Amino acid sequence: MNHGTRNAAGRDFPVQEVARLAGITSRTLRHYDAVGLLPPSRIGGNGYRYYDQHALIRLQRILLLRELGLGLAEIAGVLERQGNTTDALRTHLAWLEQEKDRLARQIASVTRTITALEKGQDIMAENTFDGFDHTQYKDEVEQKWGREAYARSDEWWKNMDDGERSRWKAETEELGRAWTEAAAQGTDPTSAAAQGLAARHVDWLKSVPGAPTGPDQLSGYVRSLAGMYVADPRFAANYGGAEGAEFVRDALLAYVEGGMAD
Repeated sequence: MNHGTRNAAGRDFPVQEVARLAGITSRTLRHYDAVGLLPPSRIGGNGYRYYDQHALIRLQRILLLRELGLGLAEIAGVLERQGNTTDALRTHLAWLEQEKDRLARQIASVTRTITALEKGQDIMAENTFDGFDHTQYKDEVEQKWGREAYARSDEWWKNMDDGERSRWKAETEELGRAWTEAAAQGTDPTSAAAQGLAARHVDWLKSVPGAPTGPDQLSGYVRSLAGMYVADPRFAANYGGAEGAEFVRDALLAYVEGGMAD
């Protein structure tokens, strides 16, 4: 089909083709238009909706944010706040590369298990759970906060049963969604709502054995993590990208400066 002009960058894609390429339905695209999230670039004389390159990139960002668990209202706020498309996509890319590495390790681990079973061999226990655990940050934690901090948190994690791990993960994900939603709504980092989230976040950090307990140490710990959320795209992705991470950082720093340990 030839809907465009000189090249793909100048081409307008009809709604059916966009839906097919993106793996969604035309109805979904119409819904995105209805809620103001993704209007078509133009509507042809035949009533068909067409999407240009700018719209396709916006759709890509929408689908990536959906993968992070954001609702449409949250996504709209994130897109509005993230003015620089290239920077936003770099954050997404960093998160995707991290996930790619984790999944590749899981695939290799399961493949080794299948091969061992087929050959009647014993499995290598140290390789069986590669990609499934939290130890990928071991070196970073030890470098920043010492071996004892990592050892205590690692023991705590390993001693959890499946139900406890699931509940902790669910709490972590819900906290991330709450931060992302607050950021998307343009919440003031010093507001009561943001400071309530900051208090909740610090309590969540303190719940992990190995976290500093003294007021001065805890303050430095929170400050360091707040800066890391912005500096490291892997963490920024948990809060909808760089601007969301900046909101979390500002709220946490305001909480620390307000005397969180009092």
